Amino acid sequence: MEQENKTAVSEFLLLGLSEKPEHQIFLFGLFLPMYLVTIFGNLLIILAIITDSHLHTPMYFFFCNLSFIDILSSTTIPKMLVNLWTQSKAIPFAGCLAQMYAFHLFGTMDSFLLAVMAIDRFMAIVHPLHYLAIMSPRVCGLLVVGSWLTTNLQSTVHTSLMAQLTFCAASEIPHFFCDLMPLLKLFCSETHTNELVIFAFGIFMGISPLTCILLSYICIFWVVFKIPSAQGKWKAFSTCGSHLTMVTLFYGTIFAMYLQPASPTSLKKDKAAALMCGVVIPMLNPFIYSLRNKNMKAALRKLVSKVVPSQS
Repeated sequence: MEQENKTAVSEFLLLGLSEKPEHQIFLFGLFLPMYLVTIFGNLLIILAIITDSHLHTPMYFFFCNLSFIDILSSTTIPKMLVNLWTQSKAIPFAGCLAQMYAFHLFGTMDSFLLAVMAIDRFMAIVHPLHYLAIMSPRVCGLLVVGSWLTTNLQSTVHTSLMAQLTFCAASEIPHFFCDLMPLLKLFCSETHTNELVIFAFGIFMGISPLTCILLSYICIFWVVFKIPSAQGKWKAFSTCGSHLTMVTLFYGTIFAMYLQPASPTSLKKDKAAALMCGVVIPMLNPFIYSLRNKNMKAALRKLVSKVVPSQS
């Protein structure tokens, strides 16, 4: 009987954010502009940094990479928009695994880049005289490549283990994309190994970037508080303001959603957290960084003036 409930699943049904037909157009109209703002906002940041030689520094190199990741981290949204518009819920098995791979790759990469940016701010404030020597192009490149390799390893392992398991006949996923935990609940085969791997990677990938950020800012605060003048303190802290805002938004979302006891509303919290990390935060990051940064605003004005020349 158990064998009869097992099947080779060729596609899944994504139940989405709401199963009510009257909500579909509203959700489509809400998320399409947000997705477009995310793409064009982060592209503008990348182009502004690339075209302005004054921004060819470690800090902006890392932010350019973060903007690139923010574009990629919203890869689950196009399929959600298509499903909302066509009223279709189907996604192929391969497409489901690809979504899971991408979401965990780019979501984890976000946290690693925030950690790398914290290291950059630590070097700039605690070791200002040796900053450019320490944060050389080679070191910056190695930090980004190392982050890519580590996060790719995690996503590859999760996806490979998932592809080997046997699914039950039921193929409905109560989410708007293929996430790891909702997929695990559809398995008929033993998932103990997957759960151990998820726990191990979760501990390492979650704690190591956060620890790096906390230690960096503890050292930064310690040095800044020793500066005698209030103006000097403000100047030092002002270079960290945008990064601290992004860190607070990213980890604040995770803590608010996940550090709570399991409840009947846990699924709704998971969806809300996924929307925050995959849609809202990538959309807000360009505004957070550009609105609080004079150099970034100047570079954006210069870029826009090239694209839309003055008529005078």
